[in-house]
Amino acid sequence: MLRTIIVRCLLAIALWWILSEGRIDSWGIGAITVVSAVIISLRFLPASTVPVSLAGLVAFICLFVWNSVRGGIQVALAAFEGRTALRPGILEMRLKLPPGGGRILLVNTLGLMPGTLGVELDDDRLRLHVLDERLPIAEEAREIERAIGRVFKVTQ
Repeated sequence: MLRTIIVRCLLAIALWWILSEGRIDSWGIGAITVVSAVIISLRFLPASTVPVSLAGLVAFICLFVWNSVRGGIQVALAAFEGRTALRPGILEMRLKLPPGGGRILLVNTLGLMPGTLGVELDDDRLRLHVLDERLPIAEEAREIERAIGRVFKVTQ
């Protein structure tokens, strides 16, 4: 439990530091916000015994950053070409991750990727709206799903 509190405090502090752009004068309200965020997170997401792989987490973050940059460039190039360059569609995929935090992280991660947005999660089926169905989004989503599986040490 103590480890969970320390990790969440460090994450909240890092997030506040980023949001406040490192301003020292913001830490009065920042301390209250950090403590509140940790207390609320413990209330709604209690400490668990779910194993998390640090190596898997680092690999996931690298993959997320890479796909975000690459996807942003793809969307920007398509925007310069105009609407005719896009072919929006709905992609449906069957999830291999078990229900829980991994699936939620996957849906939220895909929603942050440029050009994709989760539309519906029903049991083990996820429907995504994509800006261009010609792009290899299904393969990228599977790669992200596998990376999340490694974070939570889930075999797929």
